[in-house]
Amino acid sequence: MRPYQREHLRLRERVRLAIEIVAAYVQARRALRAQAPIASVLLTLRAQAPPTVRAEDAVTLEEAYHLGNAVTRMLSLLPGDTRCLARSLVLTRLLARRGIRAKLVIGARAAPDFLAHAWVEHGGRAVLSPGDGSFGRLVEL
Repeated sequence: MRPYQREHLRLRERVRLAIEIVAAYVQARRALRAQAPIASVLLTLRAQAPPTVRAEDAVTLEEAYHLGNAVTRMLSLLPGDTRCLARSLVLTRLLARRGIRAKLVIGARAAPDFLAHAWVEHGGRAVLSPGDGSFGRLVEL
């Protein structure tokens, strides 16, 4: 395959991924706007997951990191609330569609001011930033 053809394929893959990220973001925002519980939103976002789950290994962890970076970069370009919860919901959907098991973690800290944070883990490792380490885990979904 000639170099420009490979680059064109990579560009096409990046465009497809960007469209997938935006579509997942729109779906997550709609579900949240309907004031559905987070667990229900996650069920909806994970609904298109393949019946088999891939083994937790270095390849799936690397893919999860790659997707997490892509979600963070893409959502930073969009208007609206694209902070930690939105990023986590979108990444959870992308991972589920690829058969990669992931947990959405919601944590909080009380001092000096109350603050909550959400992130995604795969195989016990954070694939989106878990914050500065001051967040206690409240729930894993």
